[in-house]
Amino acid sequence: MITELKKSDFYKCRDLLFEQGQIDAKAIVEGVNPGRIFVDDIASPTSGLIWLGNNDGFIFIGNERNEGFNSNLNTLIDTVIKPEAMKVGLTWFEGIGEDSKWDETIKKVFENRGLGSWNQKVYTLHKSDYNHNSHPSIEEGYTIVKISEPFFNNRDKSNENIDFLHSNILDFWSLPQSFFNEGIGYCAVYKNRVVSLCTSGFVVNNVHAINIETLEEHQGKKLAQKLALSFVEECFTNNFVPYWDCMESNKPSVAVAEKVGFRNIFGYKGYEFKLE
Repeated sequence: MITELKKSDFYKCRDLLFEQGQIDAKAIVEGVNPGRIFVDDIASPTSGLIWLGNNDGFIFIGNERNEGFNSNLNTLIDTVIKPEAMKVGLTWFEGIGEDSKWDETIKKVFENRGLGSWNQKVYTLHKSDYNHNSHPSIEEGYTIVKISEPFFNNRDKSNENIDFLHSNILDFWSLPQSFFNEGIGYCAVYKNRVVSLCTSGFVVNNVHAINIETLEEHQGKKLAQKLALSFVEECFTNNFVPYWDCMESNKPSVAVAEKVGFRNIFGYKGYEFKLE
């Protein structure tokens, strides 16, 4: 049987986490970012499934050979996860193992679901690797702005699409104040519209996972690189470690990370299937 843990009990999953695993899992277990956790035993869990609060996927943690847990995963997905996912428009299950030992288990448990896969790359950046000469020129008309509370609140209505910023922040944070307490961010403004942003997604201790999004019509203008540089420079000022996680196939994202000086520290495989 698999049961959902109360948020106040998330700490019980600390010992299930892989030291070199994804920051997302740690951030949720520590209660920094929102999410849900399903486990085999609410008193003393040995295996678990984390549902990221931004609906961006699921992470398997703990003992990958726990047959009692593994044999109930498909039922959990069909009876609990699928109905709730459909309510928020989520039609695919995207899962990863926090430890690569989960890969074979995931393939076996979901072998009848038309399982697909992809590769992810994780980078970090330290001051000694930072490329100070990577600042690009951007077109006239774009302004780089630090995301502050007054800017976010937009009381003067000066930003015409502030919802773009709001929804992006609240994808990762339960409250705006949580973001301002724990995270940092910058955005590019063009003609009173936020068109690109770079913010702290998941945060654990001094490590800040970078979240970047640019509106399609403003892509290819080096805004992401410009914002990433502003972001990492503030990280260095505050002794934070910037962390970049992207799909291996996302060549523009990989290119920006490597131009700035990020180093690939590990990779992992993701799996997906249609919720049907």
